Amino acid sequence: MAARVAPAAFQAGADPAAAYRRLSAAYQQTLRYAEDVKRLYQQLHRSIYQSLLGLANALEAKDAYTRGHSERVGAASRRVAVALGLQSQEADIVGQAGLLHDIGKIGVPEAVLRKRVELDDDEWALMRKHPLIGAQIVSPFEFFAVGTLTIRHHHERLDGSGYPDGLAGEAIPIGARIVAVADVYDALTSDRPYRAALDREAALAYVARQAGRTLDGRVVAAFVALARETPSADPHVGARPALAAWHTTTSR
Repeated sequence: MAARVAPAAFQAGADPAAAYRRLSAAYQQTLRYAEDVKRLYQQLHRSIYQSLLGLANALEAKDAYTRGHSERVGAASRRVAVALGLQSQEADIVGQAGLLHDIGKIGVPEAVLRKRVELDDDEWALMRKHPLIGAQIVSPFEFFAVGTLTIRHHHERLDGSGYPDGLAGEAIPIGARIVAVADVYDALTSDRPYRAALDREAALAYVARQAGRTLDGRVVAAFVALARETPSADPHVGARPALAAWHTTTSR
């Protein structure tokens, strides 16, 4: 067996100080390379995310009734995630998924999205595809795998009555349970073509009633507590009276 040749820095007669300097320089160069790779990777993430955000904004630009909805849901979702003790990076992903939760509606016919009366069964079938379409749009990006699940399942409900997979309880990812609460509240307090907005107190009362039923109780408690700490100044939350009759479906 041939003898292994020692690196030049460790060969007999080599100057130890010079060898150390060469090794130190090589190590520093490796660190700089790793930092460059990390920076490029982060830039790629931001570029992809900005492209997805552009799609979401393009969707909302078509409909004055839902403009700003995704931004509010994303911001509220991140605050709740932090309040529940999720790590900063996890909370960021929940917030990003909240911002992109309706991106799948880009694949729903505009006539259905903007319909001013309740949807019929066929139209609801089309609308209920948007979480799956959204998940398919973001699924190629491995770094956003948790966000993909949040987008797919944000319309699941604690009692199994949601869609697209009928998940129940803690089988629903925590990010999806968080976005669900923020989404329902914002939908309730926003004017839509098919109904007027509820006022803030009525919306919070509705969300509280759903705790432990269709919405996660711990998430609802955190959401309501944050709402009480920082009263909303959003113009879409007006002093409109509660509707006389309210459908169990609170958002599309």
